[in-house]
Amino acid sequence: MSHSTDVIRQQFEAILEEIGEDPHREGLLKTPERAAKAIQFLTQGYRQDPAAILRSAMFQEDYSEMVIVKDIEVYSLCEHHILPFFGKAHVAYIPNGYIVGLSKIPRVVDVFARRLQVQERLTIEIRDIIQETLRPWGVAVVIEAQHMCMMMRGVQKQNSVTTTSAFTGEFQKAETRGEFLRLIGAQLH
Repeated sequence: MSHSTDVIRQQFEAILEEIGEDPHREGLLKTPERAAKAIQFLTQGYRQDPAAILRSAMFQEDYSEMVIVKDIEVYSLCEHHILPFFGKAHVAYIPNGYIVGLSKIPRVVDVFARRLQVQERLTIEIRDIIQETLRPWGVAVVIEAQHMCMMMRGVQKQNSVTTTSAFTGEFQKAETRGEFLRLIGAQLH
């Protein structure tokens, strides 16, 4: 176990004691260590460079039509309650001399999702890193997610979905944005 895992494990053990549990009972003996490893996995995006991921698979290509990667699974933690939010991201860009390996788009989504987040910032961070790194004619990002902080506590709305969007360049034009939204099947207006 690494030093940081051990420090986090000790904190989870203290939390269990604070809420009235016995971290030494059989069912909880390994819980602090498992929780420490889980939180490190769920926040590994802090230790990853999304621009480097994109640059590792950039290729010069004379293609200037819309490229869409849709239905990318998103799992993140809300920074307000450290509860999960999850859903789908749809990402598009219009190349301007460079394309990127298609697997890199979901990896970039994961880098930002694996941090404490709010959905609005997550949407913008994905848009901005693609725009800054690839310099395409435009980028579009739509995220549709359900938030456990709304479902389990607070307003307890079980079926609500939050949709966020962010656009640059050509996607700021109604016609291009409309084509993208039709292709991903979103009902945004």
